[in-house]
Amino acid sequence: MNKNIVGIDWGTSNRRAYLIDQSGACLAEHADDQGMLAVGGRDRFGASLAGLLAAMRLPSDVPVIMSGMVGSASGWQEVDYLDASVPLARLPSHLAAVTDPAWAGRATIVPGYVYRDGGAADVMRGEETQLLGAVALGHRDGWIVLPGTHSKWVLLRDGVIQSIATYMTGEFFAMLSKGGTLSAMLSGDSANADGFATGLTQAATHAPLTNSLFRVRAGVVSRSAPAEQAAATISGLLIGAEFAAAARAADGLGITVIGSPALAARYAVAAQHFGLTCAVLDPHQVYCTAVSQFLKASS
Repeated sequence: MNKNIVGIDWGTSNRRAYLIDQSGACLAEHADDQGMLAVGGRDRFGASLAGLLAAMRLPSDVPVIMSGMVGSASGWQEVDYLDASVPLARLPSHLAAVTDPAWAGRATIVPGYVYRDGGAADVMRGEETQLLGAVALGHRDGWIVLPGTHSKWVLLRDGVIQSIATYMTGEFFAMLSKGGTLSAMLSGDSANADGFATGLTQAATHAPLTNSLFRVRAGVVSRSAPAEQAAATISGLLIGAEFAAAARAADGLGITVIGSPALAARYAVAAQHFGLTCAVLDPHQVYCTAVSQFLKASS
């Protein structure tokens, strides 16, 4: 019986690894910038994983479970999505074994989920592991929000996904910051409380987002709005757009946010603005709890 396991959240740009025991306690942790893009090709993931275990001073035969973009078409090996009808508690029985001979029997990849609604679809890779952790911690029903580059709003009913809605909030903010009409304004403090509240208020009007974004610039150049609040106003508009779209469906249920303290705080403010209750779960605790579920299932 394995006493410990390494769980790796292997994203596009970054990678975070945890050594977990069966109780869900984190015995060691490692983070670096060796995400999928930095690895540099499918045939280099094995060496990258070996380097990670060496950096953590762990034996090469420790069991490893990986989630995130490592299982995408551009990752180590593509793992098919599970249908949303598969309960999260059954996720440990759907792991894909790594086919690289050097890691056979030692490393597995967590599949993502796909949600289909008629001809439309939405997907996740990586967030499903956090959802498993949330379910294991007792959050089996209601809206779970996972903010980030691609923010996910997931409705759970008795530990089963009922819907997934993804918003490209973080990616869009980053793209606006890198170039274009608004880029110069996004170098300011995006956490300014007054500016953030202004953005949320504008988002609540359901005005077209691109028009609202341009009006931030218009307000600054016409000296109708303070330039130092522009970045926070844009942040409020983008996060507020999520709530404007989802708040009606979440009415009466509230939301549970799994995110870093800074992001979770912004979403809590936005939730209050849109009349929703908001609970916050620590992402590290949630992830470690999920990895312990995989370890227990393999014992």
